[in-house]
Amino acid sequence: MVLLNPHSGRGQALQLFTGHVQGMLTEAAVPYTLVITEHQNHARELVRKADLSQCDALVIMSGDGLLFEVINGLMEREDWEEAIQTPLGILPGGSGNALAASIHHYSQSPPAWNEELLLSCGFMLCKGLVGSLDLVSVHLASKQRLFSFLSLAWGFVADVDIESEKYRHVGAIRFLMGTLVRLASLRVYQGRLAFLPVKEADGKTGAPLDSLLPGLDQPVPDSWTVVREEDFVLVLAIYQSHLAEDLWTVPGAVADDGLIHLFYVTAGISRPALLRLFLAMEKGAHLACGCPHLVYEKVTALRLEPLSPQGVIAVDGEMVEYGPVQAQIHPGLARLICG
Repeated sequence: MVLLNPHSGRGQALQLFTGHVQGMLTEAAVPYTLVITEHQNHARELVRKADLSQCDALVIMSGDGLLFEVINGLMEREDWEEAIQTPLGILPGGSGNALAASIHHYSQSPPAWNEELLLSCGFMLCKGLVGSLDLVSVHLASKQRLFSFLSLAWGFVADVDIESEKYRHVGAIRFLMGTLVRLASLRVYQGRLAFLPVKEADGKTGAPLDSLLPGLDQPVPDSWTVVREEDFVLVLAIYQSHLAEDLWTVPGAVADDGLIHLFYVTAGISRPALLRLFLAMEKGAHLACGCPHLVYEKVTALRLEPLSPQGVIAVDGEMVEYGPVQAQIHPGLARLICG
């Protein structure tokens, strides 16, 4: 089943599918049903009720937001344990296309963008090789629980993601425009950050039970690291190699490494230094910049408690409730068509 959002990116997803992917699937003798989504959460509602025995895979032709809907729809089913084993595929048709860029990178292919990236993902879809995909369980203060495949962001990255929606019609360049706007009036956010380092995790994640997480109203265990600083420009937890087609955020990441890659930038960084970091990220060279305000940790769980009264928290690029949030990795919970 191919789920396609006709409004994603520059509104060309259907045109890209018929022009580039349809012929590949026909040539490879891959039968499919095309479903055009009609409104937000349409895909979530559809996969929550669908008879999944009728399809071998769920393929998303859109940006990362539609896959976020599909994964959470699957995890809301009574038979979620079986449903989440349905192989998931991604065809880039949005603005960010982070997972598509990551899968392409995992295949050890040279960098690709736009239609070239779409053809690469279409080719992997036709081959149909399936691997594991880590998911992250995210808890909000309202007790809502979400499942994430890409990122949890607060501060600069979340601001750019959400505020650049108004530039969606220009495609992927919307993030550059959003970055320049936000750099012009750089914000500092107050908050508390704590995490469980990889070496302290016991490996018993008990999916989908979040055995590593205390209640949000409870203090973190002694095995957790509490960050001393409380003034941040950004906090980014990411579990794929790319944050966008042109942002190689975690060069060493793979889809099922069982890790949350945690980055945070503390207050005091200058606008030019922050811009240099993001420019270096295009080539995966940001960790070699020697920036004293950038910290990188490999973790299995984290807690973020914003103290600033206003701000944005984004999960997989989608805005969620603002307030305390914590997350835990579940290695290999889902399956991914990854060539």
